[in-house]
Amino acid sequence: MALPIVALKKTAPKTIFKDYFDLFDKAQLLNTLDKSVPVVLKLNLSWTRMYPACSTPPWQFEAVVRYLLESGWHEKDIIPIEHRTVVTNVEKGALNNKWMSVVDRYKLKFHFLTEAKWRRFEPKQYKPLIIHKIFPDQGVLLPEVIFGKNIIHFPTVKMHVFTTITGAIKNAYGLLTEKRHYGHRFIHQMVVDLLGIQKEITAGYFAVMDGTTVGKGSGPRAMDWQVKNVILASADAVALDATSAYLMGFNPASRRLKFIALAAQKGLGEYQKDKIKYLGDTNLLNRPWNFTPADTFASSGQKLIYHHTPLWLEKLLLQTIIAPWSYFASWLYHDIYWWYAKGARRQRRWLETTPWGQLFSSY
Repeated sequence: MALPIVALKKTAPKTIFKDYFDLFDKAQLLNTLDKSVPVVLKLNLSWTRMYPACSTPPWQFEAVVRYLLESGWHEKDIIPIEHRTVVTNVEKGALNNKWMSVVDRYKLKFHFLTEAKWRRFEPKQYKPLIIHKIFPDQGVLLPEVIFGKNIIHFPTVKMHVFTTITGAIKNAYGLLTEKRHYGHRFIHQMVVDLLGIQKEITAGYFAVMDGTTVGKGSGPRAMDWQVKNVILASADAVALDATSAYLMGFNPASRRLKFIALAAQKGLGEYQKDKIKYLGDTNLLNRPWNFTPADTFASSGQKLIYHHTPLWLEKLLLQTIIAPWSYFASWLYHDIYWWYAKGARRQRRWLETTPWGQLFSSY
């Protein structure tokens, strides 16, 4: 059996599209997709605000669109999508992160999942771990637009307070309805289930990860940013996320990153280095960044609820009529306190002092 390929490449703003095209060739993007059906582009919005490494940057989005158009897809068959959460506004986020400039330039239609048609789905080939128990009444609701199509995920290289890192596997969490936070207590099993379900309902799967600027610390929002000038891609989400973990200095077999090993156990991909074929600038793996897990006051409170209280109390606090208190608390912490105390200053420094900030401003 052939080893899964993960392609890695150093890049710079002046060569970003050339480098992405070379990355896609090495990772065999075209060999993983069904050229007879449309391609859904699942972007990543972790915050309504634009903050470095937080959400899909416009050049990552544009690179894939250009590559697909040059490979024979028509613009009507390239379908960018993203959903809101209880604490994000996807329409504003798409503007703030310059996605709409790419949409307009290439005459695409953005499918906001706030307006999506949903289909109830019961897996026939994949045996779920937990997702069917989280939504026993409504079932697993997924957007109609993804069924039978290719899908490409657009994560960034960053850390996450619940899963230590977040990448291609967790990016699928945005395919669920706004009630997806019901599954945070079982987040590792939930994202593995979503990967297994996608394998069943999509025609082809691929993921591209942008690490031009990466997020260190208490992601996906309240992070420090670091310029790393790296991009990576693979048709194996498990191998891709494991590689991102290796770059950040984490062991993908550790309990903190349970979802990676769990996905491998379910036969959804590989995470061990000797079972992955690396192409491109493979020397990047020899210099890990030695990141360390971090929390915020807000995430510590969330973990207290998810991991140290009985399930009935979590449901009372987060799944009943009083749940909006938690949305307000998150907004107050991230969008007011952290943003004005740290975030805005860090964003401005990135925009003014880095070539990636300058590239972003050019959109």
